[in-house]
Amino acid sequence: MAELISKFEALGLSADKAKEAAGNKKLAPTLDSLIASTGQAEFTKPTGMLIYSLATTAAKDKTPHADYIARAIVAGRIASTEQLSAATKFCAKNDPSADEAVFNEACGVGIVVSDEAIAASVKGAIDSFKENLVKERYRALGKVLGAVKKLPELRWADSGKVKAEFDAQTLALLGPKDERDTPAAAKAAAAATAAPKVAAASSTTETSKWKPASLENMLASGDISRLHKPGENPQIKPELTKAHLAATKGSVITRFPPEPNGYLHIGHAKAINVNFGYAKTHGGICNLRYDDTNPEAEEQEYVDSILETIRWLGFEPHGVFYSSDYFHQLFDLAVKLTEKGLAYVCHCNGAEIKAQRGGDERGPRYACKHRDRPVAESLAEFQKMKEGRYASGEAILRMKMDIHSDNNMMWDTVAYRILYASHHRTGTEWCIYPTYDFTHCLCDSFENITHSLCTSEFFMSRESYYWLCDAVEVYKPVQWEYGRLNVTKTLLSKRKLLELRDNGFVRALDDPRLFTLPALRRRGVPALAINAFVRELGVSTSDAVIDVVRLDNHIRDCLGEIAPRIMAATHPLRVVLENLLEDHFEEVKLSFKPNDESFGTYTVPFTRVLYIDSSDFREVDSADYYRLAPNKSVGLQGVSRAITCTKVVRNADGSIAELVCRYDADSAHAKPKTFIQWVADCPKLGSPVRLDEIRVYNPLFKHDNPKDSSEVPGGWLSDVDPDSLVVVKGAVAEVGLWDWIKSYAATEAGRKELDKHNVENIRFQFKRIGYFALDKDTVLTAADIENAQFGSAKLIMNRIVTLKEDPKKD
Repeated sequence: MAELISKFEALGLSADKAKEAAGNKKLAPTLDSLIASTGQAEFTKPTGMLIYSLATTAAKDKTPHADYIARAIVAGRIASTEQLSAATKFCAKNDPSADEAVFNEACGVGIVVSDEAIAASVKGAIDSFKENLVKERYRALGKVLGAVKKLPELRWADSGKVKAEFDAQTLALLGPKDERDTPAAAKAAAAATAAPKVAAASSTTETSKWKPASLENMLASGDISRLHKPGENPQIKPELTKAHLAATKGSVITRFPPEPNGYLHIGHAKAINVNFGYAKTHGGICNLRYDDTNPEAEEQEYVDSILETIRWLGFEPHGVFYSSDYFHQLFDLAVKLTEKGLAYVCHCNGAEIKAQRGGDERGPRYACKHRDRPVAESLAEFQKMKEGRYASGEAILRMKMDIHSDNNMMWDTVAYRILYASHHRTGTEWCIYPTYDFTHCLCDSFENITHSLCTSEFFMSRESYYWLCDAVEVYKPVQWEYGRLNVTKTLLSKRKLLELRDNGFVRALDDPRLFTLPALRRRGVPALAINAFVRELGVSTSDAVIDVVRLDNHIRDCLGEIAPRIMAATHPLRVVLENLLEDHFEEVKLSFKPNDESFGTYTVPFTRVLYIDSSDFREVDSADYYRLAPNKSVGLQGVSRAITCTKVVRNADGSIAELVCRYDADSAHAKPKTFIQWVADCPKLGSPVRLDEIRVYNPLFKHDNPKDSSEVPGGWLSDVDPDSLVVVKGAVAEVGLWDWIKSYAATEAGRKELDKHNVENIRFQFKRIGYFALDKDTVLTAADIENAQFGSAKLIMNRIVTLKEDPKKD
C-alpha cells in the first residue's frame, strides 16, 4: 500500500486522501492502472486531479476507453472538468481512437474562450435577469449563476474564470451585501405591505416572514450541477431510450423512496431537498415511493408520518407509489431472470452463505452448490416458495452475478426471501417478498426515473443496479450518490432509536431530544430552519458530520424573525411595590416584536404585585451585574419608571419569599442600565398565565460522537446525559400569550392545525430566556381559547433553543 500512496500523492492528493484512495478496493486498481497508462510518474496538480476524477468515475461506471482519456489529459487536450465530463460521455458510446477529430470536437479540445468573451456572455445573462436581481439581490444569485453555466458559448470556458467574472459583475450591480440581504431585511420588505398582527399569526409555514437559501443555490455547483440530461444515459437496447423519452417527453423525474419502518430524520431532510429540489429546479417532477418490501417492519403509522413530514417541509409529491404496487411485475421479472439462467433458488443457511463470501478467516470465496442447478429446477423451486411450501429461511432466490468481482454487491445477492407476515397493503396474498436490491432499480425503471439520487452508502450497489436492469432488459436509470448528512450529539440509526425508547431513555420516537423530523417538529423547530440548514451545506459526494450548533444557529435566525416576544418567568419571584396602593392598576401597551409593526400590539396589566424571574435578582451585587439587587435599581420592560429593592422577605427555611421594592415615581430618574421582564399579579384579567410545565431540552448525549469507543468506553447508551431533560413547574407568562394564541386560532390555517392538535406552530420568544413552543401534550380546546386564561387549558412548553446571550448572565 505504501507504493500506491506514494503514487497517488504524486497526483497532488493530500496524504490522507492518498491513503483513503489506496485503501479503496475498487478505486485503487483503477487509479493505478490509469497512472500507468500515461507513462508518467509526476503530474501537475490540475492534471493529477483530473486523472483522479476520471478514476472515481471509471471505478463506478467502468468507463470505456478510460486509458485514452487519461493520455489526453496528460497531453493537455482535456484540461477541465467540463471537458472530462464530455469525454466520458463520448467514450460511453464511441471509440475515440477511431476518429480523433470527432472526439476533439465533442470535447472542446483546442477551444479557448477568451476573458473578453466570458465577460460579454456573463453580462448578457445578468442583464436578462437584471430586474429580478435588483429586487431579490443576493437571494437570486443561484438561479442566475445556473443560467450562466448553461450558456452554450461558455461550455468550454474555464469555470473558475466564469465564476470570478460572475461575482465581479454582480458585485458591481448590487454592491456588497448589506442589511437588505439578511433574513431580517427580507422580512421587513414583506412587512411593509403586511396585514396587522392577526395575519402574521396565521402562517403555519412562516413563508412571509423568513426564507431559507434557495434550492438553486444548493444545486448550482459540484457534480450534481453536471448530471446527464434525460435520454443521455446509455441503454442495452436503443428502443428502451426511445420508449423512455416518449413516456417522459424529456422531463426530469426523480423519487424519494423511504422504507416505512420508522420516522424520517434530519438526514432525510437533505434527501428530500435533493430529490424534490433537483426535479423542481429542472422543471421536472418528484414522486414519493414507499419501499414497502418488508412486512415485518412496516407500519401504517410510518406511512402516514412520512407523507405528512414531506408536506411539512414544504414539498408535495407528484405521485405517491409503493413498491408493493409492482409485486406482480417484480415476480414476473424474477421468473424471467431465472429463465435466462441468471437466478437460482438456494437452500443455504446464513452461516453457509457467509462462508461462501470468503475472507481472511474463512478462506477463498466460492460458489453456492445450488448455483448451477438446472433452470427448470430453480423455476419449480421458486414456484414452491411462492406457494408457501417452504418455511421462512429454507429457500431464497439469488441472482447469478459475478462472485469473482471486487464488489461484494455482485456476489449473488438475494432477490427473494420467504416471510410469513401480513403486509400493510397486500395482506397475506404473498409469502415471498423481493429484497431492496432486486426491487429498487426495477421500480425506478417502471416509473421512468431519470435520476436515481441516493446517499453514498449505496455506491457499491450501483453496479448491481445496472446489472439487473440490463439482465431483464428494461430501461436503466442513472444512479448518482451524494454524501450523507449527520449531526453531532445524536444518533440516527433506527435500531438505536428503538433501543433508546425501549430502555426508557426517551419517551417516544418523537421525543424532542431526538433528531427524527417529527421530534424536531414537536420541539417547535420550524421546517424552514431545517431547509435552510441542509441547503447551506450544499451537495457533495463526501459524507458530512456537522456540528449541531450550526443547526441551532439557523433555528435562532428563523425564530428571530417569526416568533413574537412576550415576558415570562420560569422561576417566578414575587415582588411587592410598597409605595403603590393595594388596588393600583394600569394598562401597559407592548409590542409583540419591537420595531416591527406587522406583529401588532397588546396590553397587559401593571399592578402592585409582580413576578420577576429569580435569575434577575442577586443578593450579593457585583460591578459586572446590572440587574436587581438589594438597594439597587433596575428598569421594567415597557414601563417608564424603575424599581429599587428595599427589603428581602424570607420563608422560615431561609429561602426568599418575596422582594419589597419601591416604584420610582420620579420621571427625572436616571435611565437604568438594564430592563428586566415581569408579569403582573392581576387575577381579574387572568394574569399571570400559569404554565403547567416547561420542558428544557439539552443534547441527549454528552459527547459529539456517542459511538466513538475511545471517548465512550462504556458503550453508546452509557453516554446518555441524565440531565438532557429538565422539567420546570410553576412558570408564569403574561396575558399576551393568550392574545397571540387567539389571533392564531382565528385564522383558517390556524384552525386547521389546531383541529389536528398540531400546536407546535404556536411559538414565542420568552424575553431574555429562550424560544419556546407548545408541546402536543398541551390540553387546549376551542373553549379554552375562547375563554382565554379563564379556561381549563393545560399549557406545556418545549424549549426550542436558547438565545445568544451574555455568558455572564448566570
